[in-house]
Amino acid sequence: MQIETPADTAVVPETSRVDSFIDRMEAQHSCLNLAAELVDSLDGPVLELGLGNARTYDHLRRLFPRREFFVFDQRLRPLPKGVLDRKHLILGDIRDTLPAAVRRFGHRVILVHSDMGSGQKGPNTRLAAFIASQLPNLMQSDGLVVADQDVTFERSTRMSLPDDVAPGRYFMYRAG
Repeated sequence: MQIETPADTAVVPETSRVDSFIDRMEAQHSCLNLAAELVDSLDGPVLELGLGNARTYDHLRRLFPRREFFVFDQRLRPLPKGVLDRKHLILGDIRDTLPAAVRRFGHRVILVHSDMGSGQKGPNTRLAAFIASQLPNLMQSDGLVVADQDVTFERSTRMSLPDDVAPGRYFMYRAG
C-alpha cells in the first residue's frame, strides 16, 4: 500500500521560493541604489515601511548616512544590538501609524521604501491601496517611493526600473 503525501500531490512552481527571494532582493537593491542617486539633492526624512530582519534598513543607512530614518513595523523582532534606536521606530498597525506619520511629516519625506507584501494577493492589494492613499500627503515634490507592491498614488509618475529589474518585480514612483 502506497501512502500519498503532500509532496506527491504538490504543484511545483516554475521558480523556487529561494530563487524568488533572491530575485526580489536583487530588484530591491538595484531600485534603492538608483533612488539614492535620484534624491541626493533633496532634504528630508526617509521612511522604511516594514522592518523585518533589518537587512534593507541596514542597506538604506549605508546609502543615506546623513539622513533621518523612521521605521514602521507591527512589532519589534530581535535585532542585533545597536541596529535601530527606539526614537525612530514606529510600532503598530500601519493603518494607524501611517496616518499619524502624515500629520508628523506632511510633504517632507524624500523616500519611502515599502516592503510589506505577504505573498497573499487579497491582503496585499488592500494594504497597497491603503499605503497609496497616504503617500500624496507624505511625499515632497520629486520624492521617490520604492515598493514591492503597486502603490500608484495621486500626483505620482511611475518610473522606469533599472535594466536588471523585471517589470512587476518592484515599483518606483516620483511624487509630483
